[in-house]
Amino acid sequence: MPSTYTQTYTKTDIEAVFRRFKADLLMIAQSSRALSEQEALDYADDLELFAKRGVLEFVDLTLLDGTAEIEAARYTVDASGDLSTSRPGGVLWPLVRDPKFRVVVRHTAAYYLHDFGGMLKVRWGPTNEDVSHGSLNEVGTREYSSNGWGLHRQDYRAR
Repeated sequence: MPSTYTQTYTKTDIEAVFRRFKADLLMIAQSSRALSEQEALDYADDLELFAKRGVLEFVDLTLLDGTAEIEAARYTVDASGDLSTSRPGGVLWPLVRDPKFRVVVRHTAAYYLHDFGGMLKVRWGPTNEDVSHGSLNEVGTREYSSNGWGLHRQDYRAR
């Protein structure tokens, strides 16, 4: 039996969702001072480009104090159309003594079909970082969506 798939979202929908993501990332940058506003904007621009190309599976943001995880948020792409729309926020992260900010992206296999040469603002490379957040507690979720394309945000906080 044949089946069809209809894509209900456009690049404009991804842009709408990424405006919320960008607001979150700027709040994180300002509250934690672990990255500059420009760094936050550069990350957001690259991640939006990955999303528009259909290669973003999830992005994981983590604030560390030295090597200890303090806060984290994972944004997982969901194109099922089942997500609701939350307002950005709830991501005021603390100031820590030795702040480090980690951004880990998992992309789809289609990533290797694209040439991003000269388009990216951040120097991305492979990593083997553990982003399971075993030392943190899950503390909440938010959803950002537009016409079937969205990001599901899972928040984590130190115990």
